[in-house]
Amino acid sequence: MRTKTLRKNKVNVVTLGCAKNIFDSEVMMAQLKANQFEVEHESEEKDAEIVIINTCGFIDNAKEQSINTILAWAREKKKGNVDRLIVVGCLSERYKPELEKDIPEVDSFFGTRELPRLLKTLKADYKHELVGERLLTTPTHYAYFKVSEGCNRPCSFCAIPLMRGGHISTPMEQLVESAKKLAAQGTKELVLIAQDLTYYGLDIYKERKLAELLTRLADLEGIDWIRLQYSFPSGFPMEVLDVMRERKNICKYLDMPLQHATTKMLQSMRRGITREKTDALITTIREKVPGIALRTTLICGYPGETKDDFEEMKKWVEQMRFDRLGVFTYSHEENTYAHHLNDDVPEKTKKKRAEEIMEIQSQISYELNQAKVGKQLKVLIDRIEGDYYIGRTEFDSPEVDNEVIIPKSDGYLRLGDFATIFIESAEQYDLTGKIVLQES
Repeated sequence: MRTKTLRKNKVNVVTLGCAKNIFDSEVMMAQLKANQFEVEHESEEKDAEIVIINTCGFIDNAKEQSINTILAWAREKKKGNVDRLIVVGCLSERYKPELEKDIPEVDSFFGTRELPRLLKTLKADYKHELVGERLLTTPTHYAYFKVSEGCNRPCSFCAIPLMRGGHISTPMEQLVESAKKLAAQGTKELVLIAQDLTYYGLDIYKERKLAELLTRLADLEGIDWIRLQYSFPSGFPMEVLDVMRERKNICKYLDMPLQHATTKMLQSMRRGITREKTDALITTIREKVPGIALRTTLICGYPGETKDDFEEMKKWVEQMRFDRLGVFTYSHEENTYAHHLNDDVPEKTKKKRAEEIMEIQSQISYELNQAKVGKQLKVLIDRIEGDYYIGRTEFDSPEVDNEVIIPKSDGYLRLGDFATIFIESAEQYDLTGKIVLQES
């Protein structure tokens, strides 16, 4: 029995997973709003007639979170707090038949490229004139900026091509127009995302075009920071480094998931690169862009990873001194190339190895942050928490990296503005400072 009156034509969009899912939800929300739906993102009111869950299906933990979220909203539907429950995104793309059978409370399932069909189900039109339009779920001053969809890489452990399909670049002119609109709305930072940024352009221009895209985006008035995430090491277009060095509004920041340190593991993972070539690439990046912050991710417990493989990776992490590093434990994903391998590293060992890597990285992060004490850094103010402003430097991406903490008692700062901050102290993942100069 219904416990409250639901607001007709109100949609609550719930987003799980990575920044690419956030982008997709924002595009969907813009289309819904243009069709006269009232749209909210992750509302706690539970008064929406329709709930759309944008799911993640990347690894076991993400799949579990997605399923638990669907089940929670299925219970709300049984209580009468939702009329229609719709599931979209990666999990839906990959496991639709199983989900339809196991969770009958869901009215419809849609994959990652079925927005027009979803809208049609809601008696709404896909408005082609809105291509590039979004309802931002992030603070206005920064936006995730997806330049392509899908992936052509053959990585053995990855199910993304199964869920997202092959690589499709968005035409450069369309991206430039989208960036202009964001700048006009007050967006100062573009966080470029894709399954693989470095592949951009190969499909439609027959050559890698990321450097040209960066140049054109950097020319736009109002865009102060451009940040690169999800770059692939094999075939990395070196001209990108020249643009990064020459353009002040391209952050000295590069997110490049490297996954492992031994050639044996990299070959089994089908990464198309060796340890030696990886080391040479990192050296070149740091030489061409002095002061760049490198972020990477690693996998612990991949099939066949011996104690010696892991010890080599530990030494490598100590040697490389990455500015930012995250670790996944290997997830044995069906229908991937690696699924036919024996998942022979016990889960307990995977977790222990991941913890050891993060202990090493924690000390590295602490030492690198200590080197910032006494310096003045340009900081973008993201939000307020209690008695503090929380911001980021050009070396930090939203949600995943270091933050700068500034006492509100130190002076007034506007959210979305830049400020020069003197760093007084530092921990592993946070800097604390005081205002030197408020910018705009």
